[in-house]
Amino acid sequence: MHIITVPNPALRLKAEEVSPDEMKKIKSVAKQMAKLMYKSEGCGLAAPQVGLSKRLVVLDVGQAEEDENGEEPPKNPVFYVNPQVRRLWGEKTVGDEGCLSIPGITIPIERYNNIIVDALDSDGRPFTTEAEGFHARALQHELDHLEGMTMFEHLDPIERITYFQDYEAAVAAGAKPGDTGRSQST
Repeated sequence: MHIITVPNPALRLKAEEVSPDEMKKIKSVAKQMAKLMYKSEGCGLAAPQVGLSKRLVVLDVGQAEEDENGEEPPKNPVFYVNPQVRRLWGEKTVGDEGCLSIPGITIPIERYNNIIVDALDSDGRPFTTEAEGFHARALQHELDHLEGMTMFEHLDPIERITYFQDYEAAVAAGAKPGDTGRSQST
């Protein structure tokens, strides 16, 4: 398993629901995705980013922060199978985002500050997450991947060209998944 990068067409496909018959396989895939996400120093990874067109996200926003002693926090991945946004609200803010599938750059993206998502865990049990701030931002970023959207789709045409040129230059300079200009990759 490896992370695919833009312009791979698999990143532009809307992901398919995970069926009950696929849950056992998805649990194994989710664990592999989590290992890959940590190895790449990301805090989120969606199945389309590994070339699998399924509605599966792994997220660990605790990885974005060190404790007061500079120690890495414990790994605590949350798996979202067939996530559905129940509500987006609150102030919209712009923040720099990185992406494991768009290495070497960050892009300022406007997102809602709050989100509620319903999903299944990797054992098929339903749960609800209410998130705010960075957690909400990271979750929205990963859910975009399930809809076939990357950060580039949030930009106007001129900005898209400029940031894509920056991305191409970063890749030409050797950027790999996990490399960003300023912030944690999602």
